[in-house]
Amino acid sequence: MIPLASPGLRFREVHDELMRAIAAVFDRGIFLLGPATEAFESEFAASAGSRHCTAVASGTDALALALRAAGLRAGDEVVTVSLTAVATAVAIEDAGGVPRFVDVDRTTRCMDPAALRAAIGPRTAAVVPVHLHGFAAPMDEIMAIARHANLLVVEDCAQAHGATHRGRKVGTFGHAAAFSFYPTKNLGAAGDAGGVVTDDAAIDASVRRLRTYGWDEQRNAVGPGSNRRIDELQAAILRVLLPRLDVQTAERRRLAAEYRTALAGLPLDLPPDDPGAVYHQFAPASEQRDALRAALERGGVQTGIHYPVGIHQQPRFAFGTSLPATERLARQLFSIPIQPEIARGRAAEIAAMVARELRACSRS
Repeated sequence: MIPLASPGLRFREVHDELMRAIAAVFDRGIFLLGPATEAFESEFAASAGSRHCTAVASGTDALALALRAAGLRAGDEVVTVSLTAVATAVAIEDAGGVPRFVDVDRTTRCMDPAALRAAIGPRTAAVVPVHLHGFAAPMDEIMAIARHANLLVVEDCAQAHGATHRGRKVGTFGHAAAFSFYPTKNLGAAGDAGGVVTDDAAIDASVRRLRTYGWDEQRNAVGPGSNRRIDELQAAILRVLLPRLDVQTAERRRLAAEYRTALAGLPLDLPPDDPGAVYHQFAPASEQRDALRAALERGGVQTGIHYPVGIHQQPRFAFGTSLPATERLARQLFSIPIQPEIARGRAAEIAAMVARELRACSRS
C-alpha cells in the first residue's frame, strides 16, 4: 500500500541528526522553554518573514492565543470558513469568540471575499482566513475588507508553511498568524506543537504570557494565562527539519506539476495552479469520489477525505447555515499522496492509476 502520509519516513531521512538533537536536550536537562525553543522561535520567525514567533503546544493553541492576544473579547463574532479542520472553530471558541461560517470560492477553495463582506454585522470583530491545503487565501481582498470594517485578522496557516500570495508570505498580512507543527504538516514535529507569528511586539508579549500562566519575565502572574508551552524535544526536532523545508516545498511543487500534467483532460477538478502554493495536500474533486477512492485503495493507493462535511454541518456547530460551495467540495474532494518521501518516483504510477480507475468508474 502506498500511504497517504507517513511522518516516520521524513524522520528516518534525518535520523542521526535528530538523535543528536534529542540527546543534546537530555544532556542539558532543560525540557521546557530552553535554548532549543528560543532558537527555533528565532529561526521560524525569519523563515516565516515575521519579526516574532512564540512556540506553543499545538496549532489549536496558537490560533486561540493569537486571537486573545490580538484583542478578541468574549462574545465577539469571528468570521471564518467551514471547509477546514474543526480545530479552527474550536480555537475561536477557546478564545471567547463565536464562529460565523461563510462559504469558500469553489475554485480557490478558500474564503470568498464577497461572502466575508456580506457576513459582517454589528458583533463582528475578527476574521480568520484559512490557507487550505497549502494555498493562500485572497489576502489582499480580505485585508481591504477587514480594514474598512476595522476587524482583527488572524491567519490560520496550519497547512501553509512558506506559501505566498502575490509574492508575499502568508502569515504576514494580518495582525498575527497561527501555524501547526502536527506530524503530518509540511513542517511537522513528532507530536503536537504550534507557533504564533506577528510583527506586533505587544501581541507577541501577550502570547508569551498567555502560554505560561500569565507570567512576566520575573514569573509574576500579571494577567490571564494557562499552560500551553512547547517542549524542548519538539523544538529541537523542528530545528532539524526547518532548514529542509524549502527543498521539501520545491519537491512538493514538482510532484504537483507532475500530477497536474498526467491528470489533465480528465473529469476531475484539480487544485488551483498557484505558484505560491506549498501543496500540503493535492486534492482533486470528483463526482465519483467514493467509487474512485475504493478502487484506488484496492489497487494499493491510500487516499484521504479530510473534511467529509463542513464544520457548519457538524452537531456542535450546526447553526442552520447553508454553504453550497463548501458542501459540494466536501462531497467531492479527496487527497492523493504528495509527501515527498512517499510520492517521490511514484507520482506517475499514482496518476496513471487515478486515470485508469476514473475511466473505469465513468463506464460503470
